[in-house]
Amino acid sequence: MADSSKTEKATQKKREDERKKGNVFQSSDVVSALSVLALFYTLKIVFPFIYSYLSGFLAKYFIYTKTVNALSAGFVIDILKDSIIALFLLAGPVMLVSVAVGIIASGMQTRFKFSKENLKMKFSRLSPVQGFKRLLSIRSVVELVKSMMKITVMGFILYTGYMDIAKQFTRLMYEDVLTATAFILDSILGMVLRLSIAFVGIAVLDYLYQWWDYERNIKMSKQEIKEEYKQLEGDPQIKGQIRERQRKMSAARMMQQVPTADVIVRNPTHFAVALRYDIEKNRAPIVVAKGQDYMAFRIIEIAERHQIPMTENKPLARALYGAVEVNSEIPPEYYAVLAEIMAWVYSMKRS
Repeated sequence: MADSSKTEKATQKKREDERKKGNVFQSSDVVSALSVLALFYTLKIVFPFIYSYLSGFLAKYFIYTKTVNALSAGFVIDILKDSIIALFLLAGPVMLVSVAVGIIASGMQTRFKFSKENLKMKFSRLSPVQGFKRLLSIRSVVELVKSMMKITVMGFILYTGYMDIAKQFTRLMYEDVLTATAFILDSILGMVLRLSIAFVGIAVLDYLYQWWDYERNIKMSKQEIKEEYKQLEGDPQIKGQIRERQRKMSAARMMQQVPTADVIVRNPTHFAVALRYDIEKNRAPIVVAKGQDYMAFRIIEIAERHQIPMTENKPLARALYGAVEVNSEIPPEYYAVLAEIMAWVYSMKRS
């Protein structure tokens, strides 16, 4: 029984984990129905070859029985070799097609992914209690209903097919053996084809049920989805701590650059932007540090300690703080006003 708290569809990670465990949905009826259908269609196609080859094989050894007085070891070995070759030639192609279709039908359902988990020894499979639970499960009821449907369909098709052949018995008495045999074989193959088509229909219903049952069993609770999200994305608290640590490290590195600034533009304590300009290296002044409130106070404090020139310009300080990232050049629209400030700074340095 599925847990009533598990109401959410399984995530992609959950599906991949289940697949690694070997828990994939597939219908064995699809494999069986397609294999049988392929088997008899192949048999119908190659039957003329089988008839011709088998006729020649039997005729060959019937003639030998008239000419050979005693069986020799060599003759027996020849018969054995020819029989093995006949077996491979007659049954081989039919069986290979059936096996190939079975592998393809199974592989398409499992995406050709193989898991060793189902090969491991699990004592729960030997438990009488677990076996009793499986016996009383919904799956067992479905399998019982499915078996009854197969028996009913098989009985109906075989009965109607037999009655059709029986009606022709009188006519077949006046036909030659080859014609009668061909008619009977064709009627049998027709019944097999109808059976196969009916079983394919049952297999489709079984496939839909297996899909529904699989989706129901791998459903997740909201708590499981939260836990999985934490595993994939990390605990939000830990991520917050990491971001805070990264922010502090970034701020510390930024503060280390304040002494290299040429001027501080402030507002007067709410915003502070430290600028550096090297005519030979930079096309425009670079923001080496910026801060608001407490960080602005720290920048001003460090600038005073290192005797860096400061100028108050509220609109400019606020604009540079919002528009320019640390270690980036200022935009062209601020060149004019900053040119005046840098000229003031250079004049102070010369004096």
